[in-house]
Amino acid sequence: MSKQVEKIKTLVEKREQARLGGGLKAIEKQHARGKYTARERIDMLVDEGSFEEYDMFKLHQCHNFGMEKKQILGDGVVTGSATIDGRLVYVYAQDFTVNGGSLSLTMAQKICKIMDLAMQNGAPIICMNDSGGARIQEGICALAGYGEIFERNILASGVVPQISAILGPCAGGAVYSPALTDFIFMSEGTSYMFLTGPKVVKTVTGEDIDAEHLGGASVHATKSGVTHFAAKDDTEVLTLIKTLLSYLPSNNTEEAPRLQNEDPINRTSDLLNEILPDDPNQAYNMYKVIGEITDNGEFFEVQPKFAKNLITGFARFNGQSVGIVANQPQAYAGVLDTNASRKGARFVRFCDAFNIPIVSLVDVPGFLPGTGQEYNAVILHGAQLLYAYGEATVPKITITLRKSYGGSHIVMGCKQLRSDLNFAWPTAEIAVMGASGAVAVLSAKEAKMKKEAGEDVRAFLAEKEEEYTNLFANPYQAAQYGYIDDVIEPRNTRFRICRGLAQLAHKRQQLPAKKHGCMPM
Repeated sequence: MSKQVEKIKTLVEKREQARLGGGLKAIEKQHARGKYTARERIDMLVDEGSFEEYDMFKLHQCHNFGMEKKQILGDGVVTGSATIDGRLVYVYAQDFTVNGGSLSLTMAQKICKIMDLAMQNGAPIICMNDSGGARIQEGICALAGYGEIFERNILASGVVPQISAILGPCAGGAVYSPALTDFIFMSEGTSYMFLTGPKVVKTVTGEDIDAEHLGGASVHATKSGVTHFAAKDDTEVLTLIKTLLSYLPSNNTEEAPRLQNEDPINRTSDLLNEILPDDPNQAYNMYKVIGEITDNGEFFEVQPKFAKNLITGFARFNGQSVGIVANQPQAYAGVLDTNASRKGARFVRFCDAFNIPIVSLVDVPGFLPGTGQEYNAVILHGAQLLYAYGEATVPKITITLRKSYGGSHIVMGCKQLRSDLNFAWPTAEIAVMGASGAVAVLSAKEAKMKKEAGEDVRAFLAEKEEEYTNLFANPYQAAQYGYIDDVIEPRNTRFRICRGLAQLAHKRQQLPAKKHGCMPM
């Protein structure tokens, strides 16, 4: 055997050794937990044969606590480039079979290299988290590693899409990297995110709680809003990531892929002419409206289980990727609150950062009143949504279906926030407030006098409410002032959106020169 052949054989053996990570027993334990290994996850996510691994032979440099005897090739993270549907991506997956996926300085260096390459080459970053946290044996060096990763998350924000998949534990400082990314996916039953685990919580506060109820996928999908997608297992997480990527551009200088569209842009929907109840206080399902206007009725919802009174997600119009923000009358009558406001603001800002037009479907009676909202800073959260719409320079189209009252009218993409096209259905009610609230203020003195005179106050108030409704609760006064560009027949909504997007395809709008704005937090 020649020396060259012998060296090649050594290379092959080392690669095989590296691919085993922590060894066969550790892999079996990973499978027994219902989890895939880092390499299996990457293979499931990317195009077959496209993954090119970097730093497979890198080792940690720690010599404390016997760590010099625990050297494993790759040091607990698999990093590299690949393609998904033919498009370049950069991927890293923490390997729980190696020291519990704990983060060392070497691991951080590998991750940072991938992130730097992603920014340099304008491609999305996908990270798969499955780690016990910082490698304690490395002390401050492990913390420095986290800091390096966080800084790159910040630098990459708004430059390339960043996607986190939480496929195991993610605790302590480790949670801040996914929190800084654009989208978080969690796998139910096997993934957790929390700053302090159940044992620490019990020691410090006395509260007895398990990991699932403290920071499981369901908690973060429904209560905190930390995660955008909760999937049943690893396989569904990876499938959802692929779907999400299909709606996104690779970086902030490109547009999202445009798909071939066979759904006619002038397709009408008679259902939309009948979808609204006669009673303006009766709910209807906004998802049905979305399904009638998007290409083939398809809609990829973001944060479907959190703040259900506001719907956010991606769809296509004539093959073009678009972000949809819509009030949902079936959830709290579609009012805005703290959670809905921050959900909407985050989504609008992402769309604006990555050149994705925004279509808003408005039916909002106002902001949710009460001390609970006021004490939880609904003013600031509402201002975040207002700021996001006002700052956005992408094409913005707003359709008012029914109610659009007061401050919530302004917040939901009104003309004064530089919305490009504002359409209204004939059923739109655009006013400072609803008829009953307005009459209670405007006619309070007269109502009091009639009550004292023994007259029928209810009939009087009903008459005044009808008068107010006829005068203000319609789209025509707003159209009279040019705040609505056109009152449209509901059945033509899809066509007007498609045509509007075509008109705005080359829109150019600049913000005043500044280092950055100071968004209310």
